[in-house]
Amino acid sequence: MASGKKAQGFEKELARLEEIVETLEADQELELEKALALFEEGVKLAESCGKRLDQAERKISLLLKDRGGALVETELDPEDEEA
Repeated sequence: MASGKKAQGFEKELARLEEIVETLEADQELELEKALALFEEGVKLAESCGKRLDQAERKISLLLKDRGGALVETELDPEDEEA
């Protein structure tokens, strides 16, 4: 169930990032302070989404075949995910 919450968090962050990009692209009269705040939030969201995608990629790459040819999933160590 935890991975479902993570996926929802990712989707929510990605939707917010898209919203920020649309606002910055569309609103030519946006106040500088507001634009900078949105840009900063967008950078943080992009970094967070990138980390989540990297973690997903690593998890997928840990699917290994055992000697019998069956796929075996190896969980990442939470400490490894932070690195």
